[in-house]
Amino acid sequence: MTDSDRQRPADGFFEELDTVVFGVGFTIAVAAVIAFVVAPDAATGYMDSANQVIWTGFGWWYLIVMFFLVAFVIFLIFGPWGNIKLGEEDEEPEFAFLSYFAMLYSAGIAAGIVFWGPAEAVSHYDDVSPFIGADPQSSEAAVGAIQYTFFHWGVSAWTAYVVVALPIAYCAYKYDAPMRISTVLAPWIGIDNLDGPLAKAVDILAVFATIGGVATTLGLVGSQFLVGIEWTTGVSVGDLGTVLIITGMTVAFTASVALGVQKGIRRISYVNLSLFGLLTVVTFLLGPTNYITAIGTEALGTYISQFIQMSFYTGTAQTGNGGVSGWVGDWTIFYWAWWFSWTPFVGLFIARISRGRTVRQVAVTGVLASTGITIPWFATMGGTAIYLQNDGQADVISAIATFDEAGAGYPLFEALPLGWLLTALFLLLVLLFLITSADSSTLALGMLTTGGAQRPSTVNRVIWGFLIGALASLLIVTGGVEALQAAAIITGGPFSVITLIAVASMALAFGTQRSLFLRDEDEVDVPSSGEMASSDSEPTVESDSD
Repeated sequence: MTDSDRQRPADGFFEELDTVVFGVGFTIAVAAVIAFVVAPDAATGYMDSANQVIWTGFGWWYLIVMFFLVAFVIFLIFGPWGNIKLGEEDEEPEFAFLSYFAMLYSAGIAAGIVFWGPAEAVSHYDDVSPFIGADPQSSEAAVGAIQYTFFHWGVSAWTAYVVVALPIAYCAYKYDAPMRISTVLAPWIGIDNLDGPLAKAVDILAVFATIGGVATTLGLVGSQFLVGIEWTTGVSVGDLGTVLIITGMTVAFTASVALGVQKGIRRISYVNLSLFGLLTVVTFLLGPTNYITAIGTEALGTYISQFIQMSFYTGTAQTGNGGVSGWVGDWTIFYWAWWFSWTPFVGLFIARISRGRTVRQVAVTGVLASTGITIPWFATMGGTAIYLQNDGQADVISAIATFDEAGAGYPLFEALPLGWLLTALFLLLVLLFLITSADSSTLALGMLTTGGAQRPSTVNRVIWGFLIGALASLLIVTGGVEALQAAAIITGGPFSVITLIAVASMALAFGTQRSLFLRDEDEVDVPSSGEMASSDSEPTVESDSD
């Protein structure tokens, strides 16, 4: 284990805390858990009401901000700022590319992808987007269904993470700024002022968004695991069993973080990505291969050609009241808010592992490469589900009606050759992605609540793991998928503003030559983008030895 990954002893827990950020975040999490225990119906009702107001009244905001972020990341990839190194000019990446990509992908999206992969496209096939305008369960609806899964899980899903990660990594590795979300303010207020009220407020907001976003994901994927147990064994775990299993699993999974990034998260991410690829390939070969290829190709073409229209589509004409349509609110707005709620957690994690890389390398890996591996998964799972449903080999839609979207994968895999093996692999994939989500989220919450420490104590992460697991399990019990979606929309909205601040901070830090940071009253000049430019080629990487 490297010194950077060596964990602090438990007795250092209190010394490491940022008491304000931890105290407020801890109070919010505990209050949410108590509310769902004492008055679950009232808590769910308030959350649903807030959700309704946000996506009907402010859904347009999510759409505009996300499209702007996509445009900005494209500029980073092709513009001169892409050459800027996140670290010293001669510094090599801390992790080899495969390790880097595996950790980034597993933390950023993969936990949700196993939940929605078999479910989303067939849901759109039955309940067609008004943008597509096709009859339910028609061939046009099938193409549109795959097209929308690409849209929801493609480049838009990854841009917010990269936008938040880059200014944090730049300030941390060039100017020794703390590894926390408020560091995005450093180009404006200076590193020495990151302990002020404004910075504390940003970090508290980040904790709030992370709690909601990660609880949503753990709840969704946890419910999928529980449905899998019921599906394969015929035994229902019940409400108490749900709470105990999800909470216990989340706490137990923090043990892998205790091994550090190198030995813990990195190695589990390798297993995740390998199993993910294996399940995709085997399903593609055993499933309707020609149909998957044909519908996936056509859907990819319409996704690319109609990306701008989809990005600004609100469905207002269908509502009659000038608001966002129910379909857009339930799907696109939910996803955009979910990604925003994950930006503090995933952004911090990407920043943590990006030392020594250039802005362009992070953007290309985090957006283009991640989208490139996501599209085959949704084409394969979505195309297979639609084909089996239409052909009468599996009733995936009925499974969704019975178990929510959590039940979609099991009839799909059972209908294929070696169905028992595919089902077992799918259950294992669900479990492993739940582990990586718990690992990286508790690490991020630890960094947020310790003033930016890159190796917060295990005690800190166990506390957050327990609280998030408890909240996720209670959301499953009280409101199911709808409550989880509402939680993501509520917590993600405010953080969309932080992503815009991150963009402005990069423009200020990357695009000027004046002094931006003061440290110990010594002025540090920020070099121009030309001075910071490094080779576009992938640097030679160091080995992943521990």
